[in-house]
Amino acid sequence: METVVPKQALELEMAGKAAGPCVFVLFGAAGDLTKRKLLPALFNLVKAKLLPNDFALMGVSVDDLSLDAFRDQVSQFLPSDDTESRNWLRDRLFYERGDFADGSLFSRLGQRLAQIDLEFHTQGNYLFYLAVAPKFFGPVVQQLGTAGLSQQGDGHWRRVVIEKPFGQDLESAKALNRSISTVLQENQIYRIDHYLGKETVQNIMVFRFDNAIFEPIWNRRYIDHVQITNAETVGVERRGAYFDHAGTLRDMVPNHVMQLLSLTAMEPPVSFHADAVRDEQAKVLHSIQPLNSEEVLLRSVRGQYGEGFPDGERVPAYRAEPGVAAESRTETFVALKLNIDNWRWAGVPFYLRTGKRLAKRQTEIAIQFRRTPFQLFRNAPLHQPHTNTLVLQIQPAEGIALSFGAKIPGPLLRVGSVNMDFEYSQYFGADAYTGYEVLLYDCMIGDATLFQRSDMVEAGWCVVDPVLDVWKALPPRRFPNYASGTWGPAESDQLMAQDGRQWRRIEP
Repeated sequence: METVVPKQALELEMAGKAAGPCVFVLFGAAGDLTKRKLLPALFNLVKAKLLPNDFALMGVSVDDLSLDAFRDQVSQFLPSDDTESRNWLRDRLFYERGDFADGSLFSRLGQRLAQIDLEFHTQGNYLFYLAVAPKFFGPVVQQLGTAGLSQQGDGHWRRVVIEKPFGQDLESAKALNRSISTVLQENQIYRIDHYLGKETVQNIMVFRFDNAIFEPIWNRRYIDHVQITNAETVGVERRGAYFDHAGTLRDMVPNHVMQLLSLTAMEPPVSFHADAVRDEQAKVLHSIQPLNSEEVLLRSVRGQYGEGFPDGERVPAYRAEPGVAAESRTETFVALKLNIDNWRWAGVPFYLRTGKRLAKRQTEIAIQFRRTPFQLFRNAPLHQPHTNTLVLQIQPAEGIALSFGAKIPGPLLRVGSVNMDFEYSQYFGADAYTGYEVLLYDCMIGDATLFQRSDMVEAGWCVVDPVLDVWKALPPRRFPNYASGTWGPAESDQLMAQDGRQWRRIEP
């Protein structure tokens, strides 16, 4: 049997070139994101030999930790199957404690980094990762500028990675862009979205632009509509205080969902250089028709989960979650109908839904093709009218599925619907990657293709802002309006039904 490896691992190994010398400066080094995602991702890059020998990691946090304590803490979150790689990374760990609002922290940090440059020959290349609360994004960047840590030149680079959410609305996103642009050039800013590290998300462009059988039918002549679903079975967990301020619309749509939409709908770029790809994504986002107040009422749905019994176990309502107000009006479910005002997609609606405590964890893009113009086999026994559907599955299983009609074996002419399924884990082997490996590697080599530009961020908020305004002016009539473990409020189904369509059935 042929031995295969995960595509992502193969992609990185085929590149065959470790990133150049640098120090990875991790603000929020004791936080949850660091432990769950960033450290395992760096460890996987070590094992793949894609980090240079001239590498170090400087953790920065308010936690009072000694260097040994920090190294021990990091080791707890690394796999134990490769002692050599663990020791390699452990020896390159450093720690600086301080308050992000304290200028002296950044002065000390500059001195420590200069010492690391001498010891590890990192050549003054610094990648600053802001795994911190959004309120610190602007202040940390300003402090980096004041301390001279953002200045490039003399052959060295400085880059800053910023997590979501990037702003709370269009005005705050623009303000944050203005603030950080006084310190950083656009090519120094890496607005990260971990969804872009998913195999299927990256494969959307390969699937569309490297397969001649699909690109010719990727337009309004052959596609009836597109459904993008991002469903989670979990509630807000320990993020109640944050989430009750943000809500699902802010938390998911301007970033994750808009990235999926733009990659699905973009025109072929002139090349796969970062700005060529992002130019086409930005064009799509700017082409989305903004909803006026009346359209918001007709084309948007919000919901909030109540208690339920998924898997036979009772789970609390959103309003009973820790950190959530007892009469909270914050939405945990959103459905939208959007239209893209360009030649390729005119008249093709894009239906989006995302929410918590739904029936199944699933993120997918479903391309629903038009029916054949004439139902030739309509009189065949057991024939059910069907359309071809192409599903790009992003999580939890990553793969691609295509449904089509076929004759059922037997003496009678009977037509049934069948599926062709491709799943990455079955074809390429188990994938132990977090989704951050490619993104971190790209940051280190300076490839910004999978990162949002300022105009893309603002274009996403232009879509969301009118909905936020109407929802703020008109409080929800009844919350909660869907039980945990279901597919959201009934109004979500009605959004599709009024157009004679329905959500794709996702089996639990």
